[in-house]
Amino acid sequence: MFLFKKVPSITAQELQKKLKKPIELIDVRSPEEFAQGHIPKAKNVPLDKIQSYKPKGKEVYVVCASGPRSKRATQYLVSQNVDAYNIEGGMMMWNGTLKVGYK
Repeated sequence: MFLFKKVPSITAQELQKKLKKPIELIDVRSPEEFAQGHIPKAKNVPLDKIQSYKPKGKEVYVVCASGPRSKRATQYLVSQNVDAYNIEGGMMMWNGTLKVGYK
């Protein structure tokens, strides 16, 4: 039932507004998925590495391909007292610019 717990979430449109300021955005997809196209300010932290991730700021925004992985990562971060937010629908809902490659 872990996936059915409610986590703090925002829409992709709300994320686009937040990106006008410096924010901490992590993409929990695999490095290969990330390289195929990601949000320009995102840092790749694959879901299987989330436990070693150390947030730099107060808030962290989490995205994946369609939502389930970022929801799991957000739930974990919240359990670690991190102010984390899941991006609803993940990259499937993103219609902003994309950056290709690992950086």
